[in-house]
Parts: sequence; C-alpha cells; structure tokens
Amino acid sequence: MGPATNEWVRYYSALIEFMGLALGPDYEIELHDVKRKQIVAIANGHVSGRSIGAPPTSLAMQIIAEKSYLSQSWKLNYRGVSEDGKVLRCSTFFIKDERGELVGMICINFDDSRYRELSEKVFALCHPNDYVSRNISIQQAPLPLTLTESGDQETFYNSIAAATDDAFRAVMNTTGVSSDRLTQGEKLRIIQLLDERGVFMLKGATQAVAQRLSCSQATMYRYLSKINQEKAAKTEPG
Repeated sequence: MGPATNEWVRYYSALIEFMGLALGPDYEIELHDVKRKQIVAIANGHVSGRSIGAPPTSLAMQIIAEKSYLSQSWKLNYRGVSEDGKVLRCSTFFIKDERGELVGMICINFDDSRYRELSEKVFALCHPNDYVSRNISIQQAPLPLTLTESGDQETFYNSIAAATDDAFRAVMNTTGVSSDRLTQGEKLRIIQLLDERGVFMLKGATQAVAQRLSCSQATMYRYLSKINQEKAAKTEPG
C-alpha cells in the first residue's frame, strides 16, 4: 500500500460508505488523502457541512507537521468545532504505508446533540423542570477530563482560504501587534508558528500569508528556508 498508488483510496472509500450507513446519520466519516491534503471520500457530510475536496482540519495539519502519527495508530475522543459552532466528538485512525509514513486518515465526527436534547426531555417527564435545573446537568459533548484539558481541539474548514485565515488569526492573537507593525523578527516567529501548525502544506497558503504580512513571496521563501535549516540542524545527530 505505497503512497504512489490510489488503490488504498478505492479500498477505504468503500469502508467509509459502509461505516456511514452502519453508524447512522449522526456520525460523519471522512477519508483524508495526506498527499493531496483533502477529503477524498465522506459519509454524512451534513454533520460538519463539508464535502469532498475540503482541506484537513487544524488538528490534522498539526499531526502531519509534527509527525505524531509515528508513535501512535489513532487519536481518540477529542473535541471538534465546526464553522457554525457545532461541538463534535472526534476520533482519527492513521493509515500508514509499509515504511510507517502517513498516507491517509479516517476521521469519525459524532454529533450527540440529538441525544442530549432527548435526555433533557426524558428528565423533564420524570421530574419537575425546577428539579431538573437544580439537580441534573447534561454536559455538552462530554469528554474524558484529561483529553478535554489537553488542548486537543480541531476546527473544520470548507476551504483552504478559511483554514489559512483561521490559523493566521490565532497566531496573530498571541502577538498583540497588528500585522502592519511587525518587526522582521516578529514576522519570522509568526511564520514559524504557522509552519508548526502545518499551514504551509496547503496550496496557496504561502502567498496568502505573504499578503497578510505585507512581504513578497521571495521573502516568505527565505523565511521558510531559514526555518527548515534550523529544524534540520536540530535533528542532525551529535
């Protein structure tokens, strides 16, 4: 199952369709092609509002950039937030080739809102409303405490532009400086943070970030070259 073939895409696409039918309409199942950086098969896409061709989520890009998939086969029960603010319970299985490199991901996004609403109605039948409000609390998308506190959360995007814009806003919020007042060192740091998030693996992201930082693409490539050299130096033995 090497990355040069699409045989694995055909195989897993049938699995995506099967899982979507078996689990039902509250479970969105996606197949991501890591090389193409997009969804290549999806079932129940209404859950997050995405379709084939949508880019990876923020967390998926970070997983690819950090290569955390090398030490694990899946990631379970983390929180996802769709563009319209819907909270989802998410899990991802990593598809690897014979060398252990990531070629694809199967993502399951569960919308439990219908079950929470049903639980509230059942409690209301069993107890007066004031008793329910005082004594019964139904958590939204409950997750294991350690996972909730770990900061693992992903945001779903319908376009590369939305993914790039969201990552840029998040990084800029950490600086407290407007993009037109950044020093050269601050720009380099912002590009480094975006690179750690895996933003530059998306087609067109380099040009989009260059425009937001008011610098040329040539300057952007110099910054990225410097960052890559520093990363390579850290991984060299000795």
